[in-house]
Amino acid sequence: MIRAALISSARQALRAGALAIAALAVPAGATEASTLNAQLSGDLAVHDPVIAREGDTYYVFSTVGRYIGVKMSRDLKRWTDAGSVFAEIPAWAKQAVPGTEGIWAPDISHVNGEYRLYYSVSTFGSNRSAIGLATSPTLDPKAPGYRWTDHGLVVMSTPQDDFNAIDPNFVTDAQGRQWLALGSFWSGIKLFALDPKTGKPMPGAKPLSIARRPAPAGGPAPIEAPFIIPHGGWYYLLASYDYCCKGVNSTYYTVVARAKAITGPYRGKDGSEMMRGGGTIFLRADLQEQQRYRGPGHAGAFTDRDGTTYVVYHAYDRQANGAPVLRIAPIRWGADGWPVPET
Repeated sequence: MIRAALISSARQALRAGALAIAALAVPAGATEASTLNAQLSGDLAVHDPVIAREGDTYYVFSTVGRYIGVKMSRDLKRWTDAGSVFAEIPAWAKQAVPGTEGIWAPDISHVNGEYRLYYSVSTFGSNRSAIGLATSPTLDPKAPGYRWTDHGLVVMSTPQDDFNAIDPNFVTDAQGRQWLALGSFWSGIKLFALDPKTGKPMPGAKPLSIARRPAPAGGPAPIEAPFIIPHGGWYYLLASYDYCCKGVNSTYYTVVARAKAITGPYRGKDGSEMMRGGGTIFLRADLQEQQRYRGPGHAGAFTDRDGTTYVVYHAYDRQANGAPVLRIAPIRWGADGWPVPET
């Protein structure tokens, strides 16, 4: 599909901008700035990031290189490279999606004493795509027992389907039921009920539609990268609109909507429906007079031990040749219950 080709451009930008990112990194020990984003330094080259914490270490997983790159930090500020999850594309994925060249858009969660990593494989110009699952007892590469075990196919889409099986996000609802949100372009964002024992769809589970953007006459209206945050009796759905992966010309931005039930209906502050392309802007590019970080999107979130929820996302750095870089911001929950990222 369209995004498959755009990811290739993003990877080229990562390589082209790596030296520029290093040169722009804030030196360790520098005076603290007013926002967390202003304090980020080290290896910030990411795309489609998600974040988790184990012990005293934070881990970011992202589309970088070909096999899900990992970054590590002790303080959420200084980041170092920690290799990749996979050494190669799993054999089942090559068979299911012939011609696939990489692994994209991971999601990380801690479930039943182990870490679940959902990931995407796809090809150019098609929604022949698949989501796989790998697990590990720990995220620490130096810990005893560290090993990612691949469990194969979770969800697949083909040209006969009206959705695209990439961009997974695992979530547990208030009743303890497990779900997987996913989707990119096509008919939008879907939700699958999962079997908690396997992390895969319940037998006979059908995709539920929770967000879409009706296409205008002139072409597609992109929507992708769902992430659901349970908070305060609500479910908050993040999704990215418009186009990623074009460097500083990326038009990506992130919207948020909420619902009382995880299955929806999701509506923005103004009541606009996510099933009609609505929602409230959550992340958008720097103001025109600043122009540095463009196309913020593919947002994920996690809640730290102190109760602070952070949103992690990528944006394209004009001062690093348009390379996608890591961005992290704490979320402030407003008196009206809506999240506001402190970017």
